[in-house]
Amino acid sequence: MLEITPLQPQDRADWLELWNGYLTFYESALDQATTDATFDRLTADAELHGAIARDGDGRALGIVHWLTHPATWTTSDYCYLEDLFVSPDARGAGAGEALIEHVRAWAEQNGSAKVYWLTAESNETARRLYDRVADRSGFIHYQIRMP
Repeated sequence: MLEITPLQPQDRADWLELWNGYLTFYESALDQATTDATFDRLTADAELHGAIARDGDGRALGIVHWLTHPATWTTSDYCYLEDLFVSPDARGAGAGEALIEHVRAWAEQNGSAKVYWLTAESNETARRLYDRVADRSGFIHYQIRMP
């Protein structure tokens, strides 16, 4: 049985293990202050949201983070699913899809016009799931990093 709950301060150790796995997957690193601030904002900030998926034994399987923002093409907000990670040993058992559905249901309940996200072109495993549960927009992502 899979259970998805909002992130709480007591989830920190499990979240941190999954967060570090996510950063490793994307070959990224963040300083400890950013990681600390991210978790604090996910558990206390009204603008960032997070949830954790656990199996029937309480083992943490995955995390998801999202936020909403105003949009010019609608009078409603858009919901941006920023981070999604499922532990490699738990993949294929439905946690990723359940976490996406959790965000979709939250967005619908909170009046968002859509849920969207980005992923690496090379993330073939996740893209198989995404192609099943969502439509590709056809847009290409560009960014300008600030110094």
